[in-house]
Amino acid sequence: MNPLLFRIPPLPHYIASGFNHYPPGYQHPNRQHIKVFDLLVVRQGCLYIGEEERRFTVKAGDALILRPDCHHFGTEGCREETAYYWLHFQTFHDWPALPGSALDSGSPNEPVSGLPASFFNISSFNLALSQFVTLLQPAKIEELLAQLGQLQATAHLESVRFRQQALFQDILQLLAASVKPEQHSSQSTVCAEQAASFLRAHYREEITTAMLGDSLNFHPVYIARCMNKAYGCAPMEYLLRYRIEQSKLLLMQTSFPIARIAEEVGFNQAPYFSSTFMKLEGLSPREYRQRFS
Repeated sequence: MNPLLFRIPPLPHYIASGFNHYPPGYQHPNRQHIKVFDLLVVRQGCLYIGEEERRFTVKAGDALILRPDCHHFGTEGCREETAYYWLHFQTFHDWPALPGSALDSGSPNEPVSGLPASFFNISSFNLALSQFVTLLQPAKIEELLAQLGQLQATAHLESVRFRQQALFQDILQLLAASVKPEQHSSQSTVCAEQAASFLRAHYREEITTAMLGDSLNFHPVYIARCMNKAYGCAPMEYLLRYRIEQSKLLLMQTSFPIARIAEEVGFNQAPYFSSTFMKLEGLSPREYRQRFS
């Protein structure tokens, strides 16, 4: 099943939650365009729900996310006592259910509007959640949902509202962990992620495309194609940009000379580091440092 893609930041936002317990015969209400996501986690029994043309049998230990822009309805009454948690949440980004995987859409990450991308490479990323999934840790999610329910009476307090959001992020992590890797990661995505991990782990060293290919057991041309699709740049450009990002942290957090910082982040020559920094950031390393001093 195609995942729902949530663009982060900002994080999806918790609104309200509760717990329902019904006798046999209960049928989920007929609703349309409720304008919030509705997460259902069944603790006991089974829910029979339709959303547009799709049909779901949601058993104990399963979770279902109903979309805000669709018509959902009960397809039949419960055959036994049924208890389930519900949770409403919303996001500030578009959240299309794209064909294929979250990172297989071919769209590179875009900078988040309003954030100081000139200082740090702050970019959004995808959280892929399966609309219907059998939970890996249903008891843990039920425990978190129960905690949210206990906080409802004091939800007018700022500290409690913050706690609600923190609990909800834990729930999202457990939902994401329940999605099998093959459901949202193609081979090209895996290749790109492995290449990025290698480059980030060895950025202080001298790296060639041949070395990268030998390490990953992929042809360098294929690695370049995968990284261009996932990150919008070739491996060596990715490495260069990562080195510059690390140098920006050292410029701000240390008093190291420019030459030492160049060496620390994998540049053999300080002039090449300075020219690369100027090209990517629009100012010299020294000018960048002066902004924070």
